[in-house]
Parts: sequence; C-alpha cells; structure tokens
Amino acid sequence: MAIYREKDIFERRNAANEAKKALLERFKARPAADDPAVLARQAERKAILEARAIREAEKARLKQEKLAREAAEKAEREAIAEAARLAAEAAAAEEARRREAEEAERIAIELADEAARKAKRDARYAARKARVGRTPPGFSAR
Repeated sequence: MAIYREKDIFERRNAANEAKKALLERFKARPAADDPAVLARQAERKAILEARAIREAEKARLKQEKLAREAAEKAEREAIAEAARLAAEAAAAEEARRREAEEAERIAIELADEAARKAKRDARYAARKARVGRTPPGFSAR
C-alpha cells in the first residue's frame, strides 16, 4: 500500500511553471495564419458553412411551398364545404317551399270541401224549410 504524500508548495509551483511552459510551447508550435494547412481548414469550414446555408435555404423554401400547398388545399376544402352547405340550404329551402305549397293546397281542398258540405247542408235546410212551410193539400192556411 502506497502512502499518500502531499506535495509541498515548491513542487506545486514547479508543476504550475512546467504546465505554463508546455502551454506556451504548444502555442508557439501552432502554425501561422498563412500556413497552407490553416488556409485549407479555413476553406473547408467556409465550404461547410456555405453548404449548410444552401441546405437551410432549400429547407425553408420547401417549408414555404408546403405551407402554401396546405393553405390552397384548405381553401379548396372550405370552398367545397361551403358549396355543399349552400346546396343543402337550397335543398332545405326548396323542401320547405314544397311542404308549404302542399299544406296550402291541402288547406284549399279542405276549405273547398267544407264549403261544399256547407252548401249541401244549406240546400237541405232550405228544402226542409220549403217543405215545412208548405201546407199539404186539403189543409187551409190561416
């Protein structure tokens, strides 16, 4: 079993200095901005960004087309539904007019029948009055 020993301040300071030196060396070893490898990476990144922009523009265009197509389809469905509703209303109105005409005809026939019955009744009544009002032969009217 290893015994854990804490590093003293000098060891920690030396480790920090070594880390700083390594970082500085890595920074100095980095290629310059005009290095062909750096320029190639920049060109590659630029191409990737341009391709991404083109894909996003195409995606946005397709989305707009889809929205326009859906709006047109919705408008067409609504127009068809409106036409069907108007046709149904017209059919219902025509049916109501037909029922009203049938009802008016039935009422007219009923009134005509009632008038004919009344005329018959009045004729019977007048005939009875005429019979009752006559004196039979051989009787004298006073």
